[in-house]
Amino acid sequence: MGTMQLKIQKLLFLLTFTGVCAAQNDITLSVFTATSKSITLQWSGHTGASSYKITATPENPSERQVFAQFSGNTVMASVISLSPNTEYTMKLEARDNADNILSSAVIEAKTAPEIPRIEQAYSKNSDSITVEFTEVSEADSYILRAESKTGDFFYETNVTSSPGTMVHLQPYTDYVMSVLSLNSSLPGRSQPSYPVEARTVVVAPKLNMSAPTNDTIFVSWTPVEHAKFYTLCIIREGSSTRLKMNTTDTMVTYDNLEAGTTYCIKGMAWDSEGRTGDTLTACQITRPPSPDVTHVQVTQGRSLGIAIYWLQVQGATTYMAWTTTGQNCSTANIYCFITPAECGQNHTVSVIAYNDAGPSSPSESIDYITYPCPPENIWVEEPTAGNCSVMWDAVPLVEHYMAFIKRDDGTEKSCNTTETTCPFFCMCGYTYLTSVLPYNQAGSSLYAHVRNYTTIPCCPQDVSINLVSTETLEIMWSPVKGAELYETTAAQTNDVIHCNDTSPMCALSDLTCNTPYSVTVTPCSELRGCNRTCTPHTHETAPCAPEILNLTQTNSSTYRVLITTPNSPETDYTVTATGRYDRHMCHSRNNSCVLTLLPCGSIYEVTAVATTSAGKSLPGFSKPLETGPCCPSYVNVTQVTQAMTNVTWSPGTGARSYISSLTSPRGHAKCHTLDTHCLMGCITCGTNYSVHLEAISSTGHKSECKYHGFSSSACCPTGVKLYRRTNNSLRVYWRSLGPHIYNHIVELYGTGANYTCTAAPGSMYCDIQEETCGDVYTVVAAPVGQYGVKVNFCQPRTYSVPCPGSNAGMVISRGRRSVN
Repeated sequence: MGTMQLKIQKLLFLLTFTGVCAAQNDITLSVFTATSKSITLQWSGHTGASSYKITATPENPSERQVFAQFSGNTVMASVISLSPNTEYTMKLEARDNADNILSSAVIEAKTAPEIPRIEQAYSKNSDSITVEFTEVSEADSYILRAESKTGDFFYETNVTSSPGTMVHLQPYTDYVMSVLSLNSSLPGRSQPSYPVEARTVVVAPKLNMSAPTNDTIFVSWTPVEHAKFYTLCIIREGSSTRLKMNTTDTMVTYDNLEAGTTYCIKGMAWDSEGRTGDTLTACQITRPPSPDVTHVQVTQGRSLGIAIYWLQVQGATTYMAWTTTGQNCSTANIYCFITPAECGQNHTVSVIAYNDAGPSSPSESIDYITYPCPPENIWVEEPTAGNCSVMWDAVPLVEHYMAFIKRDDGTEKSCNTTETTCPFFCMCGYTYLTSVLPYNQAGSSLYAHVRNYTTIPCCPQDVSINLVSTETLEIMWSPVKGAELYETTAAQTNDVIHCNDTSPMCALSDLTCNTPYSVTVTPCSELRGCNRTCTPHTHETAPCAPEILNLTQTNSSTYRVLITTPNSPETDYTVTATGRYDRHMCHSRNNSCVLTLLPCGSIYEVTAVATTSAGKSLPGFSKPLETGPCCPSYVNVTQVTQAMTNVTWSPGTGARSYISSLTSPRGHAKCHTLDTHCLMGCITCGTNYSVHLEAISSTGHKSECKYHGFSSSACCPTGVKLYRRTNNSLRVYWRSLGPHIYNHIVELYGTGANYTCTAAPGSMYCDIQEETCGDVYTVVAAPVGQYGVKVNFCQPRTYSVPCPGSNAGMVISRGRRSVN
């Protein structure tokens, strides 16, 4: 440690123990530090002071006072020649040039303990010196100080009592040692003791040891500086026997030692003064003895291995076993496994023991043989279906073989043979796992190569074919063993594959109608391909759809349907007329069919379907069928006038317009109307008419309707005249246009009286006895038709018949006047 570092350490220590006393007369006084013979004070300067005087008065009156004088520029000073470990009253006075006291201050202070005395200093270790000194009263601790004689090293350390040791020194080096006393309550330390010189001892030799054999230990070291000779002491672990030797060499060999045993060697160096230096102990174990191999076994497991067992040897920490194949294993146990080992080999194994010293000599070699290798090439031959043989190549070092055949459903078979083949029965659709294990005196091979052999997939036996639409066949079957894929073909489509799928179903679509198809389901596997020996299954598609060629009405409710016949002769055809509320059908095996009892005024959709044992065809294209409109349920003919009738009828279902006709040999009348009534003229009286009605639909379909005949009423008489007779009676005269089979009724309506008379058939006049004369009469002459009904539409005439002597025969008609 340097001088500057020491000064800094002293300053810090003194500052730690500095006390401040109360000032008198404006001077502040404090103790800076103290030693066993001095006290250092510091103060604040006083203006005008030319000098300062310090008086140290001891507490013990027997001690002498000590005075010190300092200049006026001084603010810190030491008072010396004091007694150790003594309490003093320190007084400071500021004086002017006339030696007058300007100000003063007083403080209590104590000197440090007495100076210790070193009794002796010596070195036991190369890096330390121990100092024995006298302890002093009032000292709490001590400072050991070491300084080099050259002045380049300075170091202090605290100790509590004697002796104290200074460490971190250099070996075989001279140091000046001193001791200082400390009191923790005082701000300082004592002066150093009288110095004593001491030298550290030499270092111990650093021993390098090895065991070249299992009974020798070789020791070497680097020469130690300032060493004259060396002392080595060897002792065996667990023993109290020591062997000591001195030497000036730097190497020693110990022989005839016990193998695998630890020996500890202590070494020290001596300097020229006959002092021993540091002591260093190092231990070394001898190499272990050679182990004895007791057993070698081929192990079982996932891979082939060799298990080696040996006897434990003294001092061995690990062992290594190795074979002539170059493989090895290391362990701390007395057994070891070497994996993997090659199959079918015959080699030797040796073991070496290890410890920190090195390896032992190898053990004696032991022979061993491994399991035989499994055959690499295994295959299955199937000369005929169901007769298989597993075969393999021969391998060396084999006494016999075990062949195992396992079917994928769990069934197993094995055979023991010295040959290289094993026959077995193999079924279609199965995968066989074949393996072969060879055996020799070491046992069987731990593993075997497995070869798969898959037989050709079986043909499905429960193939069902269903017609799901007219031209689509759905084929379904149960999955079969060994099939990974199914091909479905039809011979009629040039064996084109319609389905190539893993599912056990297929749909053959877009086929030809009314055609038998030969369908084959072929199972396939990736390994064996497809089984082309499966039996085909035949199924016919639905018949072809017939087409309607023509619809012909044979009567009012019967229609003949003409259709095509595109199928085989045994095909049944059904024609269906579907209306809104009803349906009509007819059946046939030829090209025509008759629909009967079709109601009038209906619209039907007519379709044709063919049926065979395979199923039904699609309906052919439909054609509409409209039956004629229904005839009205009744027709009424009412005569309005002699030449005009009113025809009414009930509505006919499906009819939009009507044509009514009245026909007779003497002429006919016709009316075309949208209504259900018609007013018809051109009627001849007294004539029988036939009544006809045509109902016409909106599309032009007509229905001829006939009803009971109609007879027009008898003809009204013409030329009706009224005149007076001589006997004062009135006679009405007329001319009859119809047959003279009808009675006539004559009615006269006058202002004074009304008259009626009836004329017999064939008569053309009727006489009426007048009660008064000269009246004006309205005359109606009408025939009486069938059932006594009078024709009531004959027109009346008005006559004025004067009394006798007047003009007779005057006729007054409505709107005109005429004289007959």
